[in-house]
Amino acid sequence: MVNANLLSKLIFGAFIWAYCSCAFANAQAPGAKPPNIVIILVDDAGFMDFGGYGGEANTPNIDALGDTGVRFTNYHTSPLCAPSRAMLLTGVDNHLTGLATIREIVTEEQRALPGYSMSLQPGVISIADRLKTAGYDTFMTGKWHLGDGPGDLPDSHGFDRSYVLDASGADNWEQKSYMPYYDSAPWYEDGKPARLPEDFYSSEFIVDQMIDYLGARDSDGAPFFSFLSFQAIHIPVQAPAEFTARYDGVFDGGWDVMAEKRWREAKARGLIHPDAPMPPKPRDHMPWDSLSDDEKRLMAKTMQVQAGMLEAMDYHVGRFIEHLKTLGEFENTIFVVTSDNGPEFNDPVNAPGMDLWMAMNGYDFEPATIGEKGSLVAIGPNWAAATASPGSYYKFYSSEGGTRVPLIVSGPGVTRSGQIDQLSFVTDITPTLIALADENGATFRPTDEGTVPISGIDLSSLLSSSEDFVRSEPRQIGLEVSGNAAFYRGDYKIRKMTSPQGDAQWQLFDIRLDPGETLDLSGARAQLKAEMLEAYQAYAEQVGVDQLPDDFNPLFQLRDTVNQKLLAQYLPYLILVGLIVVGLLGFLIWRLFFRRPAAS
Repeated sequence: MVNANLLSKLIFGAFIWAYCSCAFANAQAPGAKPPNIVIILVDDAGFMDFGGYGGEANTPNIDALGDTGVRFTNYHTSPLCAPSRAMLLTGVDNHLTGLATIREIVTEEQRALPGYSMSLQPGVISIADRLKTAGYDTFMTGKWHLGDGPGDLPDSHGFDRSYVLDASGADNWEQKSYMPYYDSAPWYEDGKPARLPEDFYSSEFIVDQMIDYLGARDSDGAPFFSFLSFQAIHIPVQAPAEFTARYDGVFDGGWDVMAEKRWREAKARGLIHPDAPMPPKPRDHMPWDSLSDDEKRLMAKTMQVQAGMLEAMDYHVGRFIEHLKTLGEFENTIFVVTSDNGPEFNDPVNAPGMDLWMAMNGYDFEPATIGEKGSLVAIGPNWAAATASPGSYYKFYSSEGGTRVPLIVSGPGVTRSGQIDQLSFVTDITPTLIALADENGATFRPTDEGTVPISGIDLSSLLSSSEDFVRSEPRQIGLEVSGNAAFYRGDYKIRKMTSPQGDAQWQLFDIRLDPGETLDLSGARAQLKAEMLEAYQAYAEQVGVDQLPDDFNPLFQLRDTVNQKLLAQYLPYLILVGLIVVGLLGFLIWRLFFRRPAAS
């Protein structure tokens, strides 16, 4: 028989060993390698564009991240790219970053105001800067659009290596502009002007360059932050022909059919309330059946290219994920996948004078080669509105279609799965990622005095709990970009939109029951609207919103800015042509009237 005293000592010893082992393991946890962080930013993707949200494009790699993590269904951003990107990378309201709007539509009067410098201001700290203090290697490839003056590029904002485009967009096959505002495609590597390779395709290059940067790191085991900022699916919509061909027939039903299909799919997936009404059609909506058969085929093909472009991007995202798996880094990587704003509605192909500019810059719009090299393609306002469904309108506007976009988060610290429908905003991403890194072993250096405080909130507890936040008061969020403004209070939203789609009047909506913003509650809930307007005014004063006149039209401002740029770009040539013409006229006049006949 085993001695009872000896048995008790053995049991006690085993208990102490187990306890100490656990304590040792827990003590070691902070010293474990902090998680890598990857942000994948899509340009101009609608709320349901990813396959996992119900979209038509095949996006298996992005969908897989959503399947293992969470999908947000009530996440919002600004209606334009640069303000959204500034907020995404800093957690700070766009006016406080210095990028209240985009430089293509900022007015001359605004340029003298603090929030409208069109570059990140001193004291605005990027997530790359913050992660570097915790020992991260930091990299960026793709679209920047936050300034290219001294101190404006990523190398001055915390990124160790970067290869970026500082423009609203550019060609995806060549290093050239896609619109008259730019006379070239300004790419920079590590702050210096760069030339793209001959075999360039944007999504492939952005991934290849990031893989190269990761491969060139010192093997010190440091975690890394990778910001993959894709040109897809911004104008010009371009894709390899084999990807476009995969969507033959998919969009032949037209934009009206697609808008209703997405609305129904959103209900079926629980993305919106089951009783949510269809969003309204924009004022200039063109019924699909009013098009000729040839027009329908061409318009359907533009959406094929867009879907192909999104799938091509996802394919290259898959290559990047496989590379991380090969390195053994995938399991320790937090992924964030989102869009900077809603779908693009502008159609430069059919803008006045663009046919001449396209011819001068090597572009066409031929059905046989649509989306391929040399082809300038845009889906236009009717497809954009359908793509934004179940939200209303699209990019530029403070509507749900312009600001409600997909957000996927997966990786270490994300133990929750499924969908999260809590109101959230683009400024929340930086504080959430910092919290996730901190909870998983990263140690951050305190920020310096004078640092602009983060505006967003940490959502990390949402990612590890099946319960949403319990707040004593509904969350309030303000946003404004070039006269398009909104203020959220829980399920309610007031919205002001500029012309041509809006009338600069404030409206009130219940976006939980009515994400399409069909029923203005201004009369029924007048007191609530008044309170929210007062709260918005306080927000606008706090961050320095420039109050634009009610008749301000950002599209007219864009047109005027482009015209000024064109005049400056071609003025020397016009002067030269003018001088040549004047010289020829003078010579002809001299020949006709002043030259003496030769002596006989």
